[in-house]
Amino acid sequence: MSTTAVPSSATATPAKAKRVDLKLEVVGIPVADVERAKAFYEKKLGWRLDADFKQDGEHVVQVTPPGSPCSVHFGTNITSAAPGSAQQLWLIVSDIQEARAELVARGVDVSEVFHFAGWNRLDPKGRLSGPAPGRATYASFASFNDPDGNGWLLQEITTRLPGRVDPGAISFATAADLVAAFTRAETAHGAYETRIGKGRHA
Repeated sequence: MSTTAVPSSATATPAKAKRVDLKLEVVGIPVADVERAKAFYEKKLGWRLDADFKQDGEHVVQVTPPGSPCSVHFGTNITSAAPGSAQQLWLIVSDIQEARAELVARGVDVSEVFHFAGWNRLDPKGRLSGPAPGRATYASFASFNDPDGNGWLLQEITTRLPGRVDPGAISFATAADLVAAFTRAETAHGAYETRIGKGRHA
């Protein structure tokens, strides 16, 4: 009789599971007055209105910031969190001064541009006036609140850290950004042709 052990299904090495994409597409925020919040995000900020459902006394709204793949969801019975308790909701921009100027033009009460002295985001003394030295990427901010006190933070990113760019999901917030991307590509292609001796196309 053989004494060779045969692994059971419980101890056998499992096959490698297929990785499933997990795309963050909606963030819920707590508000006390749905109509007031809708007016702020749609009319004052100019965010796209995706949905506005009213049924049996319930009211649910979804809006999306310009150029964002992630939307914002709020309404009655959406969350048990206290209105205004959502903080550090990050909005990424390519030019912090331009983004702040647009908010000011829309009548939004937005902070001055600032940078942090360190990693502590809670100490008010850690906020230093003005953009980060050298306008370092990821380091310049501005903030504003919605009518309930939910806190939004603008962050300027000009160069992404390695691993933070998905080549299959590139999008542009404005036509100007797209034109700039084409210009950079044309310049890079011209430099490449110069290196290999073909010269620029006529």
